[in-house]
Amino acid sequence: MGRRAMVIHESVTAVPSGFAPAGTVPPSQEITLRIALVQSDIAGLQEKTYAVSDPANALYGQHLTPEQVTKYVQPSSETVSAVSEWLSENGLAAKSISPAGDMLQISLSVGQADELLATRFSLFKHAASGTTSIRTLAYSVPVSVQNHIQFVHPTIAFVPPLTGGPGFTAVSPKGEAATVPLTSDTVPSSCASLVTPACLQALYGFPTARAIDSTSNILAVSGYNDNTHFPQSFLSMFLPDFEGSTFTLQTLDGGENDQTLSDAGSEADFDVEYAIGMAAGVPVTFISVGFDFNDDAGGFLDTVNFILAEPAATRPTVLTTSYGFNEEDLPTSVLVEMCNAYMQLGAIGISVFFSSGDGGVSGIQSNTCTSFIPTAPSSCPFVTSVGGTTGVSPEIAATLSGGGFSNVFTTPSYQASDVAAYLGSIGNEYSGLYNASGRGFPDVSAQAIDVEFIWKLFDFTGTSCSTPIFASMVSLINDRLIAAGKPVLGFLNPFLYSAAGRAALTDITIGTNPGCGTVGFFASAGWDPVTGLGTPNFDLLLTAVGL
Repeated sequence: MGRRAMVIHESVTAVPSGFAPAGTVPPSQEITLRIALVQSDIAGLQEKTYAVSDPANALYGQHLTPEQVTKYVQPSSETVSAVSEWLSENGLAAKSISPAGDMLQISLSVGQADELLATRFSLFKHAASGTTSIRTLAYSVPVSVQNHIQFVHPTIAFVPPLTGGPGFTAVSPKGEAATVPLTSDTVPSSCASLVTPACLQALYGFPTARAIDSTSNILAVSGYNDNTHFPQSFLSMFLPDFEGSTFTLQTLDGGENDQTLSDAGSEADFDVEYAIGMAAGVPVTFISVGFDFNDDAGGFLDTVNFILAEPAATRPTVLTTSYGFNEEDLPTSVLVEMCNAYMQLGAIGISVFFSSGDGGVSGIQSNTCTSFIPTAPSSCPFVTSVGGTTGVSPEIAATLSGGGFSNVFTTPSYQASDVAAYLGSIGNEYSGLYNASGRGFPDVSAQAIDVEFIWKLFDFTGTSCSTPIFASMVSLINDRLIAAGKPVLGFLNPFLYSAAGRAALTDITIGTNPGCGTVGFFASAGWDPVTGLGTPNFDLLLTAVGL
């Protein structure tokens, strides 16, 4: 049998900045590749997800089951047969690594990969970290399977190594701070310089009583490349009434849960501490993802597929993640696949939160740039992006708060009028530096500067702080909804941008998020790409959901 006619499927024009060729790879070296198959009706799933997530729709709250989602995303039999036949001709067999069978994995040698994809894999080195990756600048697939495959990965993706979240600053403790419950009209001035759980109870109205439901409402915290320790010392110091809160561990891709404080990862440690501390009484699951994913996205897709396969009794209602990357670091095909995966979670009733980044308009972390850099997965329209604030009276935008407009995803309908109003207010300022037709982020915000936690007795700074804080409040709202016999919130954004949702948020109108040699965008009345719609208020959110 002759070789099939091949066509270039994906390519990059040059080695991305920060990476350099580092030599050849032995043909016998083993690698793992993933093949994303074309899904059968992703547009239909999008329509259904919006319907069950829009308070104005008669289907609101009628979340799908994982089995119903599978019918939308499973590839056609024709697609499965075409790809399986191609692999078989090359002496390869794939295994499915997703519940719907739309993601395949193959293990093969570099020589086999070169032959399969009509390319030449090489070694590339990331200068800043010194890590190496096996990549190529282009790959091809047979014409006969081109329309059945979304991408083969990792091939052309050059992503800087994931570190402890979008970025954080550890600073020495500043002294005594409020540790007893406070009311919203008695927020002490110390909360402006050192934020504790008591400060958050006062600022946002977090309840001081434990959650009502302790079984069916799970808050999941995902951690990548880091370990954590169970934060009983955090609860003992700041929230003694909440000691003994339920905490469970799930691991994948070689993840761990190191209980030694000196070895614990700061990012994961903070997220777990504040999830357990602020969502008092809500069961918290830490999903520890290790280094065995080899997919450049920190195992994000593995996390989604893991959750989709979970039985209802252990499936979370909220997922919070404080890790991310710049949109430009991954191919568009992978970003779209990832966003569609988060849409699947939203469809089955899971609220998904991501930090917006710590570089203002310059991306994950502050860097030199000639145009604004959106972050991901924060820019996905099916996740709730959380920016950062600081201060008490007034509460203002944190200058590090990541925000802007996606270069991949268009403005979703739920925020179209808000984005148009904001862009109208700034006119031609920064014209050409951002995509005016892109999805705007963040959606909301919370405290992000000098938030105290136990890891080596330091404070934490970044949108990695604000994200689990906001997610914890949504978990508590879900707790009250379940107790009232109502469905959980699920995909949150259409609700947040509704009249009822925005009325439950405190608008932040002061501050900017500088970067790329500019002062960045301005916080303003209404939605803005610095703090989104604003910060949460528990009692007002209860009212907004009809409780």
